[in-house]
Amino acid sequence: MSGHRIAAITRRLLQQFRRDRRTLALLFVAPIVILGLLGYLMRGSASAPAVGVANEDQGQLGAMVAAALTRSSVITTTTIQASDGDSKLKDGSLAAYIVFPPDFSQQAQAGAIAPEVHLEGSQPGTTAPVLQALQQALISLAAQGPVHVQPHVTYLYGGPGFDTLDYFGAAFIGVVVFFLVFVVTIVSFLNERSQGTLERLMASPLRRGEIVLGYMLGFTVLALVQSAEVLVFSLAVLKVHNAGNVALIFGIEALMAIAAVNLGIFLSMFARTEFQAVQFIPLVVVPQILLSGILFPVATEPRPLQVVSDVLPLTYAVNGMRDVMVKGADLTWSSLQLEVGVVLGFVVLIVLAAVATLRRRIA
Repeated sequence: MSGHRIAAITRRLLQQFRRDRRTLALLFVAPIVILGLLGYLMRGSASAPAVGVANEDQGQLGAMVAAALTRSSVITTTTIQASDGDSKLKDGSLAAYIVFPPDFSQQAQAGAIAPEVHLEGSQPGTTAPVLQALQQALISLAAQGPVHVQPHVTYLYGGPGFDTLDYFGAAFIGVVVFFLVFVVTIVSFLNERSQGTLERLMASPLRRGEIVLGYMLGFTVLALVQSAEVLVFSLAVLKVHNAGNVALIFGIEALMAIAAVNLGIFLSMFARTEFQAVQFIPLVVVPQILLSGILFPVATEPRPLQVVSDVLPLTYAVNGMRDVMVKGADLTWSSLQLEVGVVLGFVVLIVLAAVATLRRRIA
């Protein structure tokens, strides 16, 4: 074994990487960007959920506990009418609301109180802070003597029977399809170019739009089969909770697959090798997963990142899947119409971009 020959191979490899700026960026820039984004999300997020407080107590103790809730550092409070609570949960302006009934003070003096806690329920991370803040606020009643606290908790969506997979499964079903279809499409379309197939098609009477749409339909057929497989496995085998229409779930999932197909075709135009194509994953897919509300609710993100999240198609697709599977939404919901419309608009936009960038001459 020759150390000189081994060193020569090592030097050649390092020189090859030195000339490949994309690879160097993937190795040294992408980790900083992803970790920096993750750190900004975790430490810069406004994680305190918005909670409405409806004090109907005819005594003084309800006002005392409501004031203690206002001083809490784990939630942000606003005064509401109890009759407006459910509507605010549905429109997303509140994560929960707490009602102190008219006889709250009498309950406390009798030694047992049951404040009403109404939770939106679709975001698992908001339940614990709300109950924690209420428990801390009720400590102020200790001067009244021993008090047994038994909050009456109700959920608009979800509930104590939901596990982690029920909450996150709706988002992950779409993301798995989006990620895998994107990878398969970008690599496969690049192979069509490198093998000369696309160049021969470009030399034929076919128009650029016909070529792009033909490839898109071919990849889409495979993507739809995969989407159906993932959905059936999730619902039938994993038993992920679903409160909506299965056909509607598949429709949103199919839109995500079609978006991934067209995004893969478009970005493949900017890669020359499979390795360069794969480099788009940490640059395009990972930031969308972090910012789309899968792991961190968009409402709790730092304001600059919320602006970015609001223009990402994956954000609307994830919201749509959760609206259907967790909330039981249908196409009559205005929010679901917006989410489906944005994803569909992105598909049209990226198809036009792919057609525009497909050159008559393929290197």
